[in-house]
Amino acid sequence: MLDLGLLLTLYPPPRRGAMNTADQTAIRVRGLRKSYKDLHVLRGVDLDVARGSIVALLGSNGAGKTTMVRILATLLKPDGGTASVNGYDVVAEPERVRESISLTGQFAAVDAILTGRENLVMIAKLRQVAEPRTVADALLERFGLADAAGRRVSTYSGGMRRRLDIAMSLIGDPAVIYLDEPTTGLDPEGRLEVWQVVQDLADGGTTVLLTTQYLDEAEKLADRIAILHEGAIITSGTLAELRELLPPAKVEYVERQPTLEEIFLSIVGGKATSGSEEERR
Repeated sequence: MLDLGLLLTLYPPPRRGAMNTADQTAIRVRGLRKSYKDLHVLRGVDLDVARGSIVALLGSNGAGKTTMVRILATLLKPDGGTASVNGYDVVAEPERVRESISLTGQFAAVDAILTGRENLVMIAKLRQVAEPRTVADALLERFGLADAAGRRVSTYSGGMRRRLDIAMSLIGDPAVIYLDEPTTGLDPEGRLEVWQVVQDLADGGTTVLLTTQYLDEAEKLADRIAILHEGAIITSGTLAELRELLPPAKVEYVERQPTLEEIFLSIVGGKATSGSEEERR
């Protein structure tokens, strides 16, 4: 079963005036520091995320990506520096920050005993959304899960669980969504499903902070990319700007062989399957 205390932290009931849209910067971080005894995880991080954009935070294991997301979600307090989300300070105004965000962690926070619809209705009721079943059904349709709505989540594939998890994050129309390594453990089809969902979020005006270890994921999705290394962001910019940091490319003509991912997707159909197709497997 899910921890209801954590759910109430991540899905608080919305309040009037929770949106603060005067500033076009959705997330602003300055000099953020966090240590665990002698382990310095964040060493003065600076980052800006524009509203309605996808920013990918890249870094190896232990670079501090998850720690930074947890601070921005008010689940950890920083040792120094400042951070604001949707115009609200994460330390001084944590409740306002929580009203503005949703967090999807590395593992899908869904209740396997409940059905897909029941998971969504539960979160809608926690957030005091009007007509929770109507909201749930609309999200199930949007994320290609309508055919599996009445099935227990324990029967879902990894990609289906992740789509349901992200759908739960959208209840209450949060201004900012944190996706902490959302495709970890997914097969190629599941990754493509999540990529499409993330792109749709940004197209709809939602701000997305995406942490990932997969370079192709950042290249495919992100408007801007920030590289976190040894507790600090060592560079950031668009993909084109980052490419300019390297010497000019040499033109060479080589025979290109298909990648294993391309072969796999070609054999199984070349695109992510719908919920109804997965149900037949």
